[in-house]
Parts: sequence; C-alpha cells; structure tokens
Amino acid sequence: MRTGISFIVSAADRDRLTSIVNNRNAPQKHAWRAEIIVLSADGVGTAEIMRRTGKSKTCVWRWQERFAEAGVDGLLRDKTRPSRIKPLAPDVGERVVGLTLGSPPGETTHWTGDLMAKAAGISASAVRRIWKAHGLQPSRWRQFKLSNDPNFAAKVRDVVGLYVDPPAHAIVLSVDEKSQIQALDRTQPGLPMKKGRLSTMTHDYKRHGTTTLFAALNVLDGTVIGQNMQRHRHQEFIRFLNTVNAQTPADKAVHVILDNYATHKHPKVRAWLDRHTRFTFHFTPTSASWLNAVEGFFAILSRRRLKRGVFRSLVDLQAAINRFLDDHNQHPKPFSWTADPDKIIAAVKRGHQALDSNQ
Repeated sequence: MRTGISFIVSAADRDRLTSIVNNRNAPQKHAWRAEIIVLSADGVGTAEIMRRTGKSKTCVWRWQERFAEAGVDGLLRDKTRPSRIKPLAPDVGERVVGLTLGSPPGETTHWTGDLMAKAAGISASAVRRIWKAHGLQPSRWRQFKLSNDPNFAAKVRDVVGLYVDPPAHAIVLSVDEKSQIQALDRTQPGLPMKKGRLSTMTHDYKRHGTTTLFAALNVLDGTVIGQNMQRHRHQEFIRFLNTVNAQTPADKAVHVILDNYATHKHPKVRAWLDRHTRFTFHFTPTSASWLNAVEGFFAILSRRRLKRGVFRSLVDLQAAINRFLDDHNQHPKPFSWTADPDKIIAAVKRGHQALDSNQ
C-alpha cells in the first residue's frame, strides 16, 4: 500500500465490497475498484494487485486513497472534472437572447443555431443551450386568428352557456360541415409496421372525387347525426336540417350552434327556420370555429380514419365514414366544456392590445 495511506475494512464494508465484486450486473469499474480494496485489506502487495486487476500503480493508489477518504460510497462515484470548455461571459447569454427576440439579418425569416453562432461569435451548441435555458424556440411558431366580431363576448357566453347549462327539455346540437374530403388511393400498396420499421405509404396518390360530411353533434349524449353530400350549398344544408328534424324528438326544442358560413345564413335557410319554430340558431363569433364542439369530432375522424385511409372510390370513402359514425354512436361520450368564458374574453382582449401595440 502507498506510504501514508492506511485504512481498516470493517466486516460490513467487506461484505458490501465482496457483493459488488461478485455481482455480475455491477458496472465493471465498480467491480475492480472494490477488488483493489479487498485485496489491500488481505495484505496483498501493490505489484500483485496490479497483476490481478490489470491496473497501473497510480490507479491502485488513487482508489486506495479514495476509500480511505470516502469509504465504499467513494468507490461508486467519479469526481467531477472541470469542463474543457471555458464558461461564457455573463453578457453573452443576454446578447444572444436580445438578438433572438429581434429580426435576423437579410431575407431570413427566423434565427437558426448556426446563424446565431456566427452573429454572436460562439458555438452553435452554446446557442442552443442558451435558447433552452430561456425557453426560446425560433424554429417553431403557432398559428392564430383573433376574432374581430363586435359581439364576441355576448356570443361566447351564449354558446358556452348552452354547453355548460343547456335548457331543460331541449336538444343542443353543434353543427358544421367538413368539406372536400378526398377519396385518395395510393399508387402502390404500403408495407405494414414491424419491429424497427414504421409502416409505409407512397407520397403520391390517385383522386377518386370528394364528399362533404354534414354533422350534428348532440352535446348532451355525444351522438352524431351525419350525412354525406356531394356539395355544401344551402340546398344540401336544408336537406341535412330535414334529416336532423326527422331524427330528433318532435316534442323538444333544438338549439343549433353554427359558424358564420354564408350557407347557414342563406334566405332560404332562414325561411326554413321560420317554418320550423322549435329550431333556434346560435352563431359562434367570426374566426372562432374552435368554439364549435363538432370540430373535435372532425379532428378525430381525420386522425383515426381519413388521414391514412386508402379509398378506391367515392362510394368506398362514404361507406367508411358511415361505418365510423356507426362505431362512434355505439359508445358516445357527452361533450364537456371546461374553459372559463371570462378567461377566453380576457385573452382575446390582451391579443388585440398586443397587436395594436406592435403596429
């Protein structure tokens, strides 16, 4: 043992060290470190320890010294070594953040790591660390559209009121149409998913026509009344309203939530509404289709059935949509609205204020 180093291995420490040496799942570096200490406790010389463990003299001495200082736990962790990369000056991060919040040079639409590294005089990896620390993601963006409807607040409270507290002895329907659903057939058959490989689908396709799905989501029980149409004019909308009228109890009032599509406000549609007095239309604010609950059903339909579907004809597409509707109505879930309308109204006001201040 190295001169000036001495330690005593207790029975508990020896048991722990022996278990580490004999444990086949222990990291190799932990095993030979523990073996050095066990051999040292048995009085084995440094040269013999070197021969048995295959380590250098300085390595043996280093771990004998570590055990003397920190015990068994000291063998199971490595000392923290200083980074080879010099730390950045305190003002570098502030400068990178300031540049990121501004416009990039030239015709570039957004900052990239390499572009910022060149501008700031640091590495691209350092730029990404600064961005991550400050929650900046210049490569990403989100779409938005603020409603300019002067009656935005009143309409939001009206629609949300129907979701949260629907009228007694009435049906609340969220109605819209999903237009231009394409019957797409792939030019070549894809391969199924298997371990280590995604399923495949050709990027090109054959078009076999389009259909429009008119849908009415019953907010109370989650069922959907759906009907495929070739077009989405006021004539088709009136036909769908007749279908809804036939499939809902005649003794109940029907409150219909709609967006501001011109078809929904056509004079002939208004005339139909005058003849069917149990129907009441409630229009969402302009540019606020997210307020219409049936949009969630359309998203599920697209994600689970349409986006990766293969349809060899328009009839095949319509049949697939009808089967999806039937499956959905077998196990429907009532629609639940959780957002506070006051918070929605306040957020839109803040959005308009932010836009006005940037102009």
